[in-house]
This record gives sequence, structure tokens and C-alpha cells, in this order.
Amino acid sequence: MASHIDTDQTRIVEIVETKREASGIKTILFRDRRCAKAKPGQFVMVWILGVDEIPLSLSLTDHEGLSGITVAKVGEATDILYSKAPGEQVGVRGPYGNGFETVGGEALVVGGGIGLAPLMPLTEALSRRGVKATIIAGAKTKANLPFIETINSYAVASHEVHVATDDGSYGVHGTVIDILKDLLGKRSFDVIYTCGPEDMMLKVFNIAENHKTRIQACLERYMKCGLGLCGHCVLDPLGLRVCKDGPVFASEILRKSSDFGKYKTAADGRRVPV
Repeated sequence: MASHIDTDQTRIVEIVETKREASGIKTILFRDRRCAKAKPGQFVMVWILGVDEIPLSLSLTDHEGLSGITVAKVGEATDILYSKAPGEQVGVRGPYGNGFETVGGEALVVGGGIGLAPLMPLTEALSRRGVKATIIAGAKTKANLPFIETINSYAVASHEVHVATDDGSYGVHGTVIDILKDLLGKRSFDVIYTCGPEDMMLKVFNIAENHKTRIQACLERYMKCGLGLCGHCVLDPLGLRVCKDGPVFASEILRKSSDFGKYKTAADGRRVPV
């Protein structure tokens, strides 16, 4: 019981370091013993003191004692969080969610934009288990592509890496979907892990289904509580809560959801297109 209470309690942490990952995207590093034990794919509720509390995936866990969240400037709360500097404080509670399940065999990791964040600790976990991983990363432009240094380090570490940008400014001129179709036309994988814009993940899922390949997708939904109480992150018609039952869902669940890749609940409770 004490462990559960500790997880749900907001802890004030000091920012140790910040790192610019791409245009308007920054990683914030801090020390927290609960986050250090998180599974890849889990998220934390981040309290920007006096402003708001928002969910963010952990993009780094227990790296030389540090954990990290990666924030993209998309609104008032994220803009203020992005402006934080070392020595300033934020609140965190969690980690929450079920995370990715690492399996053996050959893994394909497909990420788009800020959706690459939870895939970074996943790739590290796959490396530790000796799982061969092929990584596909993409963004609109090179300026929008986060984790370039980390992704390139995976190539040095013998992972196979493919990068695509919509405008051809870095890597292949195209999208992660173009690369995915090409790879699956030549070889098979035991599992596909994915995170990014949900319309992108729906395409990944449909392609994987055609190739009879199981996927695990990390979904993003509007959350007020992170505890399964507010109902804003429900995945219909299953009634599953992204914060409690996800954020990572496997093919078996995604097949049954009419919301995946199509609809979500807005802050005011309306059901809107993704």
C-alpha cells in the first residue's frame, strides 16, 4: 500500500539538465527513484507549478541516476515547461500505465516525431535483452526530428536504422510508412512497436495485420487525472482507459476499437476526430 501511495503522490524534483532535441522539443532530466524503475512506455503526470498538470512519456529512465521527459511546445503548459532551466523545479507523480512488453526474436520499432520519446527507453531495453531491433524514425523535416544523436548511436551499436523526412531534408524522402511497406515486403518481424501520430499508427497497424505481425502501440489521449477516474481517455467501444489499461495496447485490443486512429475525447468532453 505504501508503494502505491508513493507512486500517486506528487514529488517535487529539481531539473538537473536540459537538452534541445529538435525545434521546439526539449528533454528535461531529473532524479526520482520511482521513475528510475519505470517500464518503457509508462508515463508520468507532470505538474508545472502554478500552471497545470500534463501527462508525458518517460523518454529516459535511470541513465547514470537520471530520468527524463521530453516536451514539445504545443500550448501554454508545454511552452512554460519547455522554458524551464536547470535548478528549477517541477512536480511528478507516477509512473503510470502498463508499458511495452519486450519479447524475443526480431523487433521493428516505428516512431514519428515526439512519439519517438517512449521508444527510446524501449530500444535500450531491447538492447539489454539482446533483441535485434530495426528502427524506423520519421518527422516532417530534419528540424522536427528529435533524438537524432541517440538514433545514430543505435546504428553504431549495430541496430539497423532507417530515417525518413517528408521533405527529404534528412534520410529518405518520404514517410515511415513508405519504409515500413518496403521492409515488410522483404522480410518478417516477430513484433512491431510503434508510437506517433495516431493516424500513422493506424496505418502501421493495418499493414502489420496484412502481414500477420503483432504490434504494440503507445497511444496518447487527453488526461486530467492519470488515475482512471475522469474518463477522458476512454477507448471506445471497449471502455478501456488509456491511463490505466494502456497507454500501450496490443493488436488484440486495437482490432476491437472503433476509436483507434479515428476519434478521441476533447478537454470539454466532446468526441472529436483524432
